[in-house]
Amino acid sequence: MSSSATARADAQRRGPRLAPLTCRLCGAPSAPSAVAVCERCLGPLEPAYDPHRRLPTRAEIEARPETMWRYLEWLPFLDAPVVSLDVGFTPLVDSPALARALGVHRALVKNDAASHPTFSFKDRVVASALNAALGLGLDTVGCASTGNLANAVAAQAARAGLAAWIFIPEDLEIGKIVGTAVYGPRLVRVKGTYDDVNRLCAQVADRFGFGLVNLNLRSYYGEGSKTMAFEIGEQLGWRTPDAIIAPMAGGSLVTKLDKGFRELRTAGLLDGPAPRVYGAQATGCAPIVNLVESGGEQIVPVQPRTIARSLAIGNPADGRFAAKAIRESGGAAAAVTDEELVAGIRLLAETTGVFGETAAGVTVASALKLARAGALRPSDELVLCVTGNGLKTVEAVLPALPESPVVAPKLREVAALVERSR
Repeated sequence: MSSSATARADAQRRGPRLAPLTCRLCGAPSAPSAVAVCERCLGPLEPAYDPHRRLPTRAEIEARPETMWRYLEWLPFLDAPVVSLDVGFTPLVDSPALARALGVHRALVKNDAASHPTFSFKDRVVASALNAALGLGLDTVGCASTGNLANAVAAQAARAGLAAWIFIPEDLEIGKIVGTAVYGPRLVRVKGTYDDVNRLCAQVADRFGFGLVNLNLRSYYGEGSKTMAFEIGEQLGWRTPDAIIAPMAGGSLVTKLDKGFRELRTAGLLDGPAPRVYGAQATGCAPIVNLVESGGEQIVPVQPRTIARSLAIGNPADGRFAAKAIRESGGAAAAVTDEELVAGIRLLAETTGVFGETAAGVTVASALKLARAGALRPSDELVLCVTGNGLKTVEAVLPALPESPVVAPKLREVAALVERSR
């Protein structure tokens, strides 16, 4: 970038300076920009971190506020963030009952169903993307979304004072539609699948110059997912679990979890080997599971047919990188039916007290399937990533719940219920 161009960029910038980018495939360098694809080989761009930067100690990290920004040195910013400063550091919940159900030594739930402000792990990636947008001088952001990302962009853009254009498939769950519209963005419902929405948004970004967080800002957006791994390591006393399982839509989360654990281990902050990484999808949309099981190198797109709409991406952008992370870690992948994922939602709630959305049901049911197949070990300490709140997808689980009795305000009627329950 020329000195005059740099001066203009600095004048427009309202956020932190950004790390430069590099191509994940060919290694070509690139200046910070709202471009996520390498001009040379069309590979994905990712942040290039200074290998000589000073990294904090465990004690220094522990003294910082309990947010995702306590790990700033591993995020793509050269200055402190200016918006979404309170995102991250969600609970890690120990569940002996879930461990018994899965047949593992220990099961813990990383509960991003409790994430601030919109109850999904997408709050993390949006916090990263919006700081990048401000660092690039953008005033309008947006996304293509299956629901959770729409909620997070709309909410965080509203409080950052940014205009937002949100594009979603027209048939999303009502909780996710309301949970986006309430923040006052330009909400556009598109006829077709998420993949149709994504193709449209690529054209929108080119035509109008919007910062679409999971398209042209994807290089900065995805790094926010690493903070889930950082938190798990710290919450376990600065060590790694044996295994971790997460749902897969575009595939970025699994890839970034693997990257996050490896980065902290390289920095000497985590004890233990890198965990085995497991991925979960619904059988009605399982292109990454298919790739893992086939041993192939390229995603074969599928037409989504599942109630797990937050995972219904038939042509996942990071699918081959997710498959690579799973294989190289010694993990595996599994897909479950809609009926199994609903049972997984209930099992999670009944053993852990955590109500997760359909993606959580996919994760729990897949963990059960992997355990029964011997892919998970009886000695394993397993972390399950719950990425969204169940109140967003009540339609999925409602038909499977028992009907509640209705009684008059009479003790004898309650006594009759108690007697029948024995």
